[in-house]
Amino acid sequence: MTDDMDRVFKALADASRRRLLDDLYREPGQTLGALASRLAMTRQAVSQHLAVLEAANLVVTIKRGREKLHYLNPVPIHEAHARWIAKFERPHLDALAALKSRLEGEETP
Repeated sequence: MTDDMDRVFKALADASRRRLLDDLYREPGQTLGALASRLAMTRQAVSQHLAVLEAANLVVTIKRGREKLHYLNPVPIHEAHARWIAKFERPHLDALAALKSRLEGEETP
């Protein structure tokens, strides 16, 4: 489990990979060419980023003829959320945020 979670966090640490995930969330089932057209990098670089995302199980692919379609797999993100974020109760976080704002002299929302 730790190795899987390490791969997820490593994959999410890069802004380009997060952008690829955002693109796949908005428009599932894209080809490498379609994804590369939205980023200022080569197809090879996008392919390498996708390989990291696939290794972390954040992206799954389906072959359709000669095309390889990429899809977002939200399960690892949900698992990370359940383990690292959800355990913190929202009221406590809201109270800490309000305290931080008051201490820094900012107005609370």
